[in-house]
Amino acid sequence: MELALYCPVHGYYEKQKDNVGRRGDFYTSVSTGELFGQLLASQFSKWLEQLKALNPQLSTLNLLEAGAHDGRLAKDILSWLRANRPQLFEQIEYLILEPSSHRRAWQQETLKDFSNVRWHNSQLSTLNSQLTGVIFSNELLDAMPVHRHGWDAQSKKWFEWGVAVEGEKFVWAKMQQSAVSSQQSSSPSSIFHLPSSLLDVLPDGYTIETSPAAENWWREAAGILAHGKLLAIDYGHTADELFSPARTRGTLRAYHRHRVSDDLLANVGEQDLTAHVNFSALQSVGEAAGLATESFLTQSQFLTQILGAAMQDKSFGEWDSLRTRQFQTLTHPEHLGRAFRVLVQSR
Repeated sequence: MELALYCPVHGYYEKQKDNVGRRGDFYTSVSTGELFGQLLASQFSKWLEQLKALNPQLSTLNLLEAGAHDGRLAKDILSWLRANRPQLFEQIEYLILEPSSHRRAWQQETLKDFSNVRWHNSQLSTLNSQLTGVIFSNELLDAMPVHRHGWDAQSKKWFEWGVAVEGEKFVWAKMQQSAVSSQQSSSPSSIFHLPSSLLDVLPDGYTIETSPAAENWWREAAGILAHGKLLAIDYGHTADELFSPARTRGTLRAYHRHRVSDDLLANVGEQDLTAHVNFSALQSVGEAAGLATESFLTQSQFLTQILGAAMQDKSFGEWDSLRTRQFQTLTHPEHLGRAFRVLVQSR
């Protein structure tokens, strides 16, 4: 999955800039228009102003975005802050965590009018200092590599699906039990410690994913946050919701030209791969690192709360039909409102 998405030569995210929106393979909240970034900017400004009030000596406040794709979300956020919170804008350093030189070039072109943007091309843990501000990601964690596990009802054991080559095709193959046991023993996920009452009724072959990469990223993000918020917006479920009679084949899916597919090994490098985030695991990881969980909401609930507060201070000026359409797409349950969840933790 990591190679298919991030290989520097053949990876889906490396060689395809226009894979989002009408001409691409899927829609995102950013592709609906500027409103999503503007609403986030409104909320971020309130959080940053609170931090500044608690520590007036602070000269720099950070916004760190991980997974900025082509930089459009950063541009929408910074444009709103510059226009509506100019004094705060002058104190903000906007950091983008981007290991890909290709995507960094796209972002630099999009953000060429902003002098307060800095790029970091390595891991969170290598940042030189802790940050005060907001660390956030939008549709990042669901594209981190996952392990795909199946349930053997007869032997009452989990096995792991690996990928093998058969002729000129990729195929699924069960991994050796020793490798699976090693991964399970080191995994921070809780799916390997389920109650026997649940395991007794799991059907043979029941499939679920774990993402140690996402959990480790959240742990590292919590570790560099001195004061402020850590936020993720993504497809996802709680741990309880991941186990459903209607979802026996897991959540890993491929997206190609706006069509969802279970053929995960086809069109390698030409289709997006995504798995739902286990938000319960992230919440536990953050709390173990000393963060407090402030909220876990649907995107609809989160954005509606922001808009309600923004309307009181008239930050959005006159509300027009274009914004209404964008907001409906972002919040309607049949569009993006229910599929996306928002986890906010703080220190």
